[in-house]
Amino acid sequence: MQLVSVWQWSPLGLLLCLLCSLCLGSPSPSTGPEKKAGSQGLRFRLAGFPRKSYEGRVEIQRAGEWGTICDDDFTLQAAHVLCRELGFTEATGWTHSAKYGPGTGRIWLDNLSCTGTEQSVAECASRGWGNSDCTHDEDAGVICKDQRLPGFSDSNVIEVEHHLQVEEVRLRPAVGWGRRPLPVTEGLVEVRLPDGWSQVCDKGWSAHNSHVVCGMLGFPDEKRVNTAFYRKLRKRAAKASARRHKPLGRLLAQRQQHSFGLHGVACVGTEAHLSLCSLEFYRANDTTRCPGGAPAVVSCVPGPLYTVSSGQKKQQQSKPQGEAYVRLKGGAHPGEGRVEVLKAGTWGTVCDRKWDLQAASVVCRELGFGTAREALTGARMGQGMGAIHLSEVRCSGQEPSLWKCPYKNITAEDCSHGQDAGVRCNLPYTGVETKIRLSGGRIRHEGRVEVQIGGPGHLRWGLICGDDWGTLEAMVACRQLGLGYANHGLQETWYWDSGNITEVVMSGVRCTGIELSLDQCAHHSTPITCKRTGTHFTAGVICSETASDLLLHSALVQETAYIEDRPLHMLYCAAEENCLASSARLANWPYGHRRLLRFSSQIHNLGRADFRPKAGRHSWVWHECHGHYHSMDIFTHYDILTPNGTKVAEGHKASFCLEDTECQEDVSKRYECANFGEQGITVGCWDLYRHDIDCQWIDITDVKPGNYILQVVINPNFEVAESDFTNNAMKCNCKYDGHRIWVHNCHIGDAFSEEANKRFERYPGQTSNQIV
Repeated sequence: MQLVSVWQWSPLGLLLCLLCSLCLGSPSPSTGPEKKAGSQGLRFRLAGFPRKSYEGRVEIQRAGEWGTICDDDFTLQAAHVLCRELGFTEATGWTHSAKYGPGTGRIWLDNLSCTGTEQSVAECASRGWGNSDCTHDEDAGVICKDQRLPGFSDSNVIEVEHHLQVEEVRLRPAVGWGRRPLPVTEGLVEVRLPDGWSQVCDKGWSAHNSHVVCGMLGFPDEKRVNTAFYRKLRKRAAKASARRHKPLGRLLAQRQQHSFGLHGVACVGTEAHLSLCSLEFYRANDTTRCPGGAPAVVSCVPGPLYTVSSGQKKQQQSKPQGEAYVRLKGGAHPGEGRVEVLKAGTWGTVCDRKWDLQAASVVCRELGFGTAREALTGARMGQGMGAIHLSEVRCSGQEPSLWKCPYKNITAEDCSHGQDAGVRCNLPYTGVETKIRLSGGRIRHEGRVEVQIGGPGHLRWGLICGDDWGTLEAMVACRQLGLGYANHGLQETWYWDSGNITEVVMSGVRCTGIELSLDQCAHHSTPITCKRTGTHFTAGVICSETASDLLLHSALVQETAYIEDRPLHMLYCAAEENCLASSARLANWPYGHRRLLRFSSQIHNLGRADFRPKAGRHSWVWHECHGHYHSMDIFTHYDILTPNGTKVAEGHKASFCLEDTECQEDVSKRYECANFGEQGITVGCWDLYRHDIDCQWIDITDVKPGNYILQVVINPNFEVAESDFTNNAMKCNCKYDGHRIWVHNCHIGDAFSEEANKRFERYPGQTSNQIV
């Protein structure tokens, strides 16, 4: 023991240690690429389908076993670290809910928390290696920037697939390339491989293969190809080439110079992507490719939204179409949204348990789109309100409707609207985004709107007159641009430079908000009529990837409605805010009373962005009566209508103060009216206007006894953008006998089927106060 102590601490011992270490070759700093200490023993790969080389499900090999990462608490910062581990410079995004398919084996990491500066994923906080409560349906993925780290050694990066992959698919018309109207529905199948576009050998090609290809390209179905036409085309090409007929021969001979890269395609027909089918790739040294065969040709059937010719449109319009049993709500683009299904005359949502690409693809095809790009979970497209009709939907992919798939009925304890399922469908390429652009903005999501007009050889860009340009028109412009929802539609664009584009080529644009492009909206092309001339009075937009969505709690209106005879001397403040019927001006103030139909309004924000007033704080108005600032002139309309729609009484909140009255359990309040606070409604919160506050009524003093419809409309002038305006109205049946009122059957305007709405409008009224 004494010897060891001297060896450790004496100068002689230290010198001997140094000499021994030099002789034995202790580790020294290396001049080559340094191996990350935290990554030693770890290997990484990207896996899953469909994907490109720089994206996929992240898999880690530790202790010789491959595993995945759970998406709980996963962030872009974690994706940055993992992309660097994989040899890329940074991450551009990340995915959840096993977008690239569920993995197998261990789930190595859960609740991964990175700052983004770590050298290795091992330095990030987590629950510990192998400690997870997730399933592989929650596997995380990354989308890396397609740029490699200089000098990166990929000894710790393994590609999971050793064979080629199909990244994209397209149809190339055999004739008329570049002159055919979009979308292209028929042509030679070409697949994008890492080294470019290649054709597919048609030997063994089946209708199932065509079905999958059409689905990827955004079409719901395929049809038989006129093989005789293509056989004749090949013969003409051969003859023209032999005769040296230059114009036709050169064109057709070029078409004959096939570049086959794929053969032996065998799909079942239910796959959402061609990569999921059995495929065989030609090797680089294969000298004979597709002997006796030809390029595969596919012909697809477009959905109703993308029908090209007027003849097809007339044919589809002439067909009797029953009411749809599935719809999408809340999406910024066509073919995406929260899935809602019709059951017993009422629309409801679908729980995301076991929701996958097969079920999502059935929905997409049923609606006239292609297969699903994504099966969304966790209310990614906003929360619904009301019933949840289906849970654990299990589709094979062959079903014509979601209702044909096995499912479980839902109970209140099974699921919440925080688990509403959604989809993103494959859409046909129409090229509408090339006919519009933004200029002068600080970022790509804002600017003055410019549109392209004219025919081939005479195309030119121009501006849109700002007269009557509003939120609905901006919604269509942002949709056409592919930039999501409209945040603002601007009639004046003083602060955006117009560049060299000064001509106004479109005016009088009026949209309903559902069009795919501004061309589909009503507008003037010639002559242009614009009240205010100059580039500063042209249309502009500010787009956003998210938007709010307001809904009124209809059941609360029904529960709280009652009549009050209120003395005039208590209504001076309400009269100042114009909350009484016009006949109140002729009353003998302060004597007498007004008869008021009172009820509570509870307005929920179920979208994906906070609802904020259009006006800034500098223009809010102080109201002495109520002792706070009002941020919106008109936020809600209250109306009493006859069964045929004639308005007999109305009320409105001349100004509203928006705040978070209550929120869901996991949401904190952000907005409060007091002390000149910020106003708005947070996602997951609601603003409650109790029945006993001023102007929360309709003045029915002049209404005669009878059967009526009570209607409440939120954001009636579309002053603030929302993801969905169709659910902003609420209606109730009501009977008024001159003394009492019965309010019943209250519902959001789009909550019923068409037939149920017709019954509601034809409702004969109550003969007594017994509601059956």
